[in-house]
Amino acid sequence: MEEESAAPAGPLAGLRVLAVTKAWSGPLAACVLADLGADVVNVELPGSRDGRVPPFIPGTRLSWFRESVHRNKRSVAVDLRRDEGRETFLRLAATADVIVENYKPGTLAGWGVGYDACRAVRPDVVFVSISGWGQDGPKAHAPAYDPVVQAAAGWMALNGPAGGPPVRAPTFLADELAGLHAAIGALAALAHRDRTGEGQHVDVSMLDSLLFSSSGLPTLAATGAPPARYGNETDFVVPSNVYACSDGHLYLAVALNKHWRLLADAIGRPDLGRADGYRTNEERLGNRDAVNALVAGWCARRTVAEALEVLEGQGLVVAEVRDLAAAVRDPQVAARGTLRPTRLSDGTVAPLVAPPARFSATPATIRRGAPEPGADTAEVLAELDRAAPAGEFPAAPERAGKAPGKAARVNNDETPPGL
Repeated sequence: MEEESAAPAGPLAGLRVLAVTKAWSGPLAACVLADLGADVVNVELPGSRDGRVPPFIPGTRLSWFRESVHRNKRSVAVDLRRDEGRETFLRLAATADVIVENYKPGTLAGWGVGYDACRAVRPDVVFVSISGWGQDGPKAHAPAYDPVVQAAAGWMALNGPAGGPPVRAPTFLADELAGLHAAIGALAALAHRDRTGEGQHVDVSMLDSLLFSSSGLPTLAATGAPPARYGNETDFVVPSNVYACSDGHLYLAVALNKHWRLLADAIGRPDLGRADGYRTNEERLGNRDAVNALVAGWCARRTVAEALEVLEGQGLVVAEVRDLAAAVRDPQVAARGTLRPTRLSDGTVAPLVAPPARFSATPATIRRGAPEPGADTAEVLAELDRAAPAGEFPAAPERAGKAPGKAARVNNDETPPGL
């Protein structure tokens, strides 16, 4: 297991992020920055139970939810609804390069800690706001949860078997995408700040993020050609489907005509490699049922292992359909170190998913497990007091490469997941 003291710094070492977030999208954005080496200070309501979502990690009373998305952070207990909490937050904001929040638009401003208040103490701050619908528009102030955004974005209507009911994604898809786009937006705004000295407000909506990450299909819908639902298939490649074997399922995708010829040889029908109705993808698209029946019949007479041996032997793109428990046991997962044994706040050790971007010079890693809410309050506030006495705002740290003549880079309510 990695020890905190031996952990590498990461490419964002030296960056300070202040997070006032809940549920998943905001915590995920801050987690991405923390994984990359930033010092993320997570502001939580004293006594908060946010993120304590069951089930708990076996052998602990710790939630998979909090442990996954609050690792690599420090936690301070601050009540933003009280004057002293507001002052503490603004003192922290004066030291922050980035502030991440995902409350409904106007909430932080109502508490006196919104963008205008934060840039008054840190003029070049990058202030990232994540919300369901965005900071403007007719739905800006409407509440949002992840499945509701999936429904509104048209994504849910496309998911599931053809002719069946709408099906939501089993993960917090809109939250995940908004969190990732928020982290990307923060890094882009930091690049601009480092060139010009100018901070800015970054507005990320879950709706925009899900539409952007819908593979270009919104363009078809907006121009009068809305896509149909295809379930496990696609509208542009045949065969590309789940096929049942005698003991399980596999997914096979044949996108190239030369791969179709290899498949035809593999299943004992080389005559179909160049036959009318089969030889090109365009012909196979018009002959979808026959192609699927051919591949399905061949798979049904074999185990998954037998089918994979033949198909992988031909260099085809294929995989067993596995449950998540089998997926995390994959030797490739072990070889990549994708699951990192991490010591949690109660002293137990659990595997957490490592940062996916691998850096040759500045490795990103899991340096510590998620802290208990408020666990780092004394440490963080002591750092503030060393920088400036209580009631004063510490000066923002100087940064090499700042632009000449510019400033130096200068409802904590309980909510369910999927916000």
